[in-house]
Amino acid sequence: MDKNKLNQKLGFQINNWTPSLYPDKRKIKGKYCEVVPLNISKHAKQLYDSFSIHKDDSNWTYLSSDPFHKFEEFHAWLKSDCSGKDPIYYAIIDSKNTDAVGLASHLRIEPTIGVIEIGNIHFSPKLQKTIMATESMYLMMKRVFEEWGYRRYEWKCDNYNVPSKNAAKRLGFTFEGIFRQATIYKNRNRDTAWFSIIDKEWPTLKKKFEKWLLPSNFDPNGVQINRL
Repeated sequence: MDKNKLNQKLGFQINNWTPSLYPDKRKIKGKYCEVVPLNISKHAKQLYDSFSIHKDDSNWTYLSSDPFHKFEEFHAWLKSDCSGKDPIYYAIIDSKNTDAVGLASHLRIEPTIGVIEIGNIHFSPKLQKTIMATESMYLMMKRVFEEWGYRRYEWKCDNYNVPSKNAAKRLGFTFEGIFRQATIYKNRNRDTAWFSIIDKEWPTLKKKFEKWLLPSNFDPNGVQINRL
């Protein structure tokens, strides 16, 4: 039967779809930071020292792991949980001193339908609320859309994680709703907030990021002049 005669709405036709590329492990160089594949032997101690600056452990509240108070435990966690093919972990490097100051990953990677997620984001106090923090997210996003050809970029977080939700909105993600009782972690329920950016939105977002990242948008103390 000709489906057009059923008078039912359908999604737009996708012809000659070529699956997206599976993420390759290459560094991404920006003006203020680099996003590089996690190298445990090189980055573990720098990351541990950077994360340890935050003394009250609140930066671990909405992450899947508990805080680490011994380097050996942190190193073992990186080896066991952060070395696979999905998620793929990256260290965020301060270009000024080459220190690793944060982690992020691409995960739930589905090249056949062009969907990928950014997650496991852990910014140390050295990275939080800096130009590098925004640039690192821009660099990872740019590669997803321009080099790997994904249709959809996702951001998910605990619905109680207000800073993460605000960050997603600031970076251009669209809020899509709450998945109630989506999972259990640390012996507690998680209602998950979903956000996304799709490929047709990227060109406009790219221009906004590039304008914001211009050196002229920051005063001598590195404070932004115009908001993103």
